[in-house]
Amino acid sequence: MNSGNFLLFLRTISYLRLEQILYRVWYAIRVRCSSRLCSDSHNIPDGIDWIPLKPDTPFLSYAWWDDNEIARGCFCFLNETIEYGADVNWQAQDRGRLWRYNLHYFQYLHPKGGLDSDIGLRLIRHWVDHNPPGAKDAWDPFPISLRLVNWIKYLSNISLPKTESKPLVLSAYQQALWLERSFEYHLLGNHLFKNAKALVFSGLFFKGPDAERWLAKGLRLLNQEISEQILSDGGHFERSPMYHSMILEDCLDLLNVCKPQPHSDLKNLSGQLQKVCKKMVVFLKAMTHPDDRISLFNDAAFGIEAEPTDLIKYYKRITGESIPEDKDSVCSFPDTGYYVLKPTPDSRMLIDCGSIGPDYQPGHAHCDTLSFELSLKGRRVIVDSGCFEYEDGSIRQYNRGNAGHNTLTIDGQNQSEVWEAHRCARRARPLYANLNKEPDGSLVFEGAHDGYKRLKGKPIHHRRIRWFGDKCLIEDRVEGKGHHEIESRLHIHPSLSVDYTGEEIIVRDEQDMLVRITLPGNGRIEKTEGWYCPEFGIKKPCVVLTTIHKNVPLPFKCGWIFNIHKAKTLSDE
Repeated sequence: MNSGNFLLFLRTISYLRLEQILYRVWYAIRVRCSSRLCSDSHNIPDGIDWIPLKPDTPFLSYAWWDDNEIARGCFCFLNETIEYGADVNWQAQDRGRLWRYNLHYFQYLHPKGGLDSDIGLRLIRHWVDHNPPGAKDAWDPFPISLRLVNWIKYLSNISLPKTESKPLVLSAYQQALWLERSFEYHLLGNHLFKNAKALVFSGLFFKGPDAERWLAKGLRLLNQEISEQILSDGGHFERSPMYHSMILEDCLDLLNVCKPQPHSDLKNLSGQLQKVCKKMVVFLKAMTHPDDRISLFNDAAFGIEAEPTDLIKYYKRITGESIPEDKDSVCSFPDTGYYVLKPTPDSRMLIDCGSIGPDYQPGHAHCDTLSFELSLKGRRVIVDSGCFEYEDGSIRQYNRGNAGHNTLTIDGQNQSEVWEAHRCARRARPLYANLNKEPDGSLVFEGAHDGYKRLKGKPIHHRRIRWFGDKCLIEDRVEGKGHHEIESRLHIHPSLSVDYTGEEIIVRDEQDMLVRITLPGNGRIEKTEGWYCPEFGIKKPCVVLTTIHKNVPLPFKCGWIFNIHKAKTLSDE
C-alpha cells in the first residue's frame, strides 16, 4: 500500500465506530476457529417444536420469478441466467459473490401464483445436503438472514407432515443458532436489521428456550435499529431508494406477523411499526417517478426489491389504510436530504442534497450531492447512472463518482472520496438546503455542499433551481479562490433522441419534443457518451450533455435552461 492509499485508508476508518473495528478483528480471528462454531451449532435439542407462522395477510410474492423456470433449476440473478437442472451448483464459483448470495437467499420460493411444494422442498433438501455448516457464502450471516425468513414463510404456507419436514426444520434451527453468534456488528446498517428480523421470525416459528432467546434478542435489536435507521421524515438512513424499499418490506413483514400476536413486546413493536411504515410509505410515494418506479440514487436499481405499487398495496392490506396522494407541488425530506418538485402530475424533479449516508456505513454512497433526476410527460428524461454491479472496477467507479451524476465537478475530482466498491474517505456535507413555492407560483430549491473544500482555494458549490411554468432554470455558483476547471453534466435517458441545433439541444421521445436545453451565458454544450445502468448487469450507452469551463476564476457562475414543451398544468386536470 503506497502512502496515498494509506492516507485514504486512514481517512476512511476514522469514521467507523469502535465496535465495527473490534468486531472486524474478532470475526477475522473466529474464521480461523470456525470448527468450534460448527460444533456449537450442532447442540440442537431433541424433539424440536415449531408451529407455522400465521400472518395477518399473505406475504408479498414476486413477479420476476417464474415457477416453470424454478422447476427446471433455471435461475436469473443480476441479469445473468444459469440452468442447472436438478443438480444445483450452490458454490457457483464461475459467478460473482452477489450472484451466489442471491442463489442462497431462496427468494424464488415466492413467485406470483406460488410454487409447487414438491419443487420448493426439493430445492431446500438439495441445499441442506450440499451446504454443511460453515460452507462458504451459504453460511454467511446475510444470506442466512434472508434464507431463514424465506424458508419460514414457505414452510408456514404448505401442508407438510412434521416427520417429512424434520431435516429441513433441523437445518433452519441450526442456521438460527449460527446466526445468533454471527450478527454483522462490523457492518451494521441494513445487514444488522436483516439479522434481527430473521431472529424474530425464528423465535416465532420455533418453540423452546432457544426460540425465546432469539425472539428477545431480535426484538431488542429491532427497537434500537428502527429508531436509528428510520429517520424522522420517513426515509432510510442509507439514503438509497432501493434499500428504503427493502427495509420497508422488512418492517411490513414484521408488522404482519406481530399484529396477531398477544405477546406484549410484540404488541409494542406492532404499534411502533404501524407509525414507522406509514411515514416510510409517504416517503416512498414522493420518491417515485410518474412511471411508478423508484429513483436511482445511491446504489438503487430496478428488479431487486418489490415495486412501490406492491409495497403500497401490502401496507394497505395490513393496516387497512390508504395513503392519499400528496397534492403539494413541493415536498421536502430534510433528514434524508431529498427534495421533490412536482409542478404537474406527470412531471417530477428529485434532488439530492443530504448526507451521503450514516458516517460509519457509507457503503452505498455516491457522489450525487446536488444531483437530480427529471421526468417530463411521464417519461424519464434526465437520469442517474444507476448501479451496474458491486464488484470494483471502472463501471463501479463511474456509477459512484461525479462522472455518473448530474452535478458539478471541480478540477476533475469527486466531491466525496469514494474508492473500491463500497468505501468512502472524505465526504461532501450539505451546508444548507431548502425548497419553497414562491408567491408567484414558482418552485425554488437552493442548496450547497462543501465536498471540494479540501481543494486549493476551498471551492463551495451552490445550486439554485427555479421551475416556473414551462421553464426551469438551474444556476450553479462556485465560491472560493483561485482558478479552477468547472464541469457540468446531464445524463439523458437512452430511449430519447438528442438533437443539436447550433445554440440548443432538443430532447425528443420519437416525434414528441420534451425539452429544449440551452445555456444561460457563453459556452458550448458537448455531446459525450456515458452509461445508464437501471438494473444490475445492464449497461446502456446514453448521451451525456457536458459543459467544461477551464481555468476560470472564482467566484464563477454557470448553469442550464430547460424550456419544457407543452407542459400540462394542474389546472388542466
